Amino acid sequence: MIGYILRRLLQSVAVVIVVTIIVFLLLQALPGGAAHAILGPRATPAQIATFNEQNGLNQPLILQYFHDLGNWVTGNFGFSYKLNQSVSSLLWERLPKTLILSGLALLLTVIVAIPIGIIQAVRRNRTFDYIATALSFIFYAAPTFFIGLVLIDWFSQKLPWFPPEAPQSDGIIPIFQDFDAMVLPIVTLALLSIAGFSRYMRSSVLDNVNQDYVRTARAKGASETRILTRHVLRNALIPIITLLGLSLPALFAGALITESIFNFPGMGLLFWNAAQQSDYPIELGVVIITAFATVIGNLIADVSLAAIDPRVQL
Repeated sequence: MIGYILRRLLQSVAVVIVVTIIVFLLLQALPGGAAHAILGPRATPAQIATFNEQNGLNQPLILQYFHDLGNWVTGNFGFSYKLNQSVSSLLWERLPKTLILSGLALLLTVIVAIPIGIIQAVRRNRTFDYIATALSFIFYAAPTFFIGLVLIDWFSQKLPWFPPEAPQSDGIIPIFQDFDAMVLPIVTLALLSIAGFSRYMRSSVLDNVNQDYVRTARAKGASETRILTRHVLRNALIPIITLLGLSLPALFAGALITESIFNFPGMGLLFWNAAQQSDYPIELGVVIITAFATVIGNLIADVSLAAIDPRVQL
């Protein structure tokens, strides 16, 4: 087990290094260089030369990379000249809100998708299975922005049940105090994941129902409910653990669109506004944080899977 964890940890570090190299090379590929992109097209050659000297951009690329890598590891992602604030302070201010949105969406996904997948498997090729499958395909294929706009039109305009805009106040506690405004963003972000999770759960339950241990339990006289809850469900949930880690990139990507639609002041909206204003330091910080979170999520999922299923260690 320890050897498996060490191997996965080394692989995760290698992935992070590759991501940082790609991000560094993309920054070098900016038209006119990073200085021209940050200072704007009206920057004079003297201003660009001063900026490059102050930020070490006149050094060899290998030295620039290790300098940037050291800053990223310590949480220093530069300065936003558009907002006149350090990128780190902006990220640490917005990141908790995005984590709450993504975490609640993931929680809703698990609560809804797992029972749907189980019922589909138990009642396969029946009316509920057909309806759930059709809805899964629709939500899986529909873009996030389309789902969000439809929910706003239905539940904020035609049926004024929920506000069309997410909570705008600073801090985390006000989000829960005005939780009605969080319902539509959470549902929008969760619907895509629910569609995928329910299909995986259905397939996993069907695979386990046909195993020898299920036939043995039936031969011993165990009820279908006991077989499903005590035997099938425990084994069927194993692939879902891996899916939880792999869903993090989709959640962060979906949060970018969802936060933009509902004007939720999280990291996704920060990235959206930075992209429109060509604020490259903020975009860099969001990309690096997202890459770190994705790698950490996958590592936790792999280690959890190895702890639950001993076959993984082999």
